[in-house]
Amino acid sequence: MSLPVPSSDALAASHALQNLIAAEIERNSGAISFARYMELALYAPGLGYYSGGSAKLGKDGDFTTAPELSPLFGAALAQVAAAIIAQSAPVILEFGAGTGKLAFDILTELAAAGVKVERYSIVELSGELRGRQQEKLRGFPQVEWLDSMPESFDGVVFGNEVLDAMPVHLVIKNPQGWQELQVTVSDGRFQYLEVPASVELLAQVERQIPEHEALPVGYVTELHGVACGFMATLGRMMGKGAAFLFDYGFPAREYYFDQRATGTLMCHYRHHAHPDPFYYPGLQDITAHVDFTAMALAAQDAGADVLGYLNQSGFLLGAGIGELLLRTDPADAVNYLPQARAMQKLVSPAEMGELFKVLAVGKGVELPDAIVAQDRTHRL
Repeated sequence: MSLPVPSSDALAASHALQNLIAAEIERNSGAISFARYMELALYAPGLGYYSGGSAKLGKDGDFTTAPELSPLFGAALAQVAAAIIAQSAPVILEFGAGTGKLAFDILTELAAAGVKVERYSIVELSGELRGRQQEKLRGFPQVEWLDSMPESFDGVVFGNEVLDAMPVHLVIKNPQGWQELQVTVSDGRFQYLEVPASVELLAQVERQIPEHEALPVGYVTELHGVACGFMATLGRMMGKGAAFLFDYGFPAREYYFDQRATGTLMCHYRHHAHPDPFYYPGLQDITAHVDFTAMALAAQDAGADVLGYLNQSGFLLGAGIGELLLRTDPADAVNYLPQARAMQKLVSPAEMGELFKVLAVGKGVELPDAIVAQDRTHRL
């Protein structure tokens, strides 16, 4: 692969993480699950991608998220937040707040609209990102940081590109049935090792993958046990309110196409996307597309209602992003055109509008009519 060369300090950090992972593999009889590898690569204290000190977002990082593109994204989410707050409580909880840009834009918009937010809580695992958030949000005294999810919650929850970074197990279909792909070390390099799948993983295959018996031999895909566990906890946590999860992915019947035979695992390094999760662990993001059917069922089984499922374009347009754009005079080309281009990227089916989806779950509230009109829950 032709990718940017890491600095000597970054290489040293990656080598330290590789040694840590290799030692764990040795302690576990020569192999660990891919989920455990992914967990260490992303979250090992001080060395993992999200727990280390390198920049993640923006031009100096590895990828750009919707809130970084335009304040219109946060302003649109604020319109929906105001509607849910009016039915529940003036409290917002955000998982994985990035640079703090989304929180800043939501709080700024709500303040301008006269909507009081008594508390804005952030659950953030990255020390580097938490530091950036604290700097960005120093003007909002109602912001607090949590180390874990609260046991109960009333209000609005946001999670933008959170589910895709949760560790996944990998499975492969061979002539005898489904096997697990674990991670081993061979000749000093991490490699996959095919082993019999556990009873628990086979049960997950049964639950998660429609018509799994008909998929071709050699088919590789992901099992989203960690994300399902998160959604179950979220479902139990929710009192009166709604949670909105933004991410790229598909409902189950679109996720497990024959043509998607190598899975959806993807890595991001310095704005380059590639499929090799063993490339300099700790220096790159590792993600998998989200199975939104599995996420919705996990929340529903835990007691939450599925309030809506729609693409990002439908959600943002229903939230009034077009009207928000027109706050800037189109005749003011210097200010209007960059915002119009950013909005186009957020809602265009050829850009983020169709690939990114929004799953809304909650209890005791109703979504705005303009959002409900775009609902695709029947496709889950």
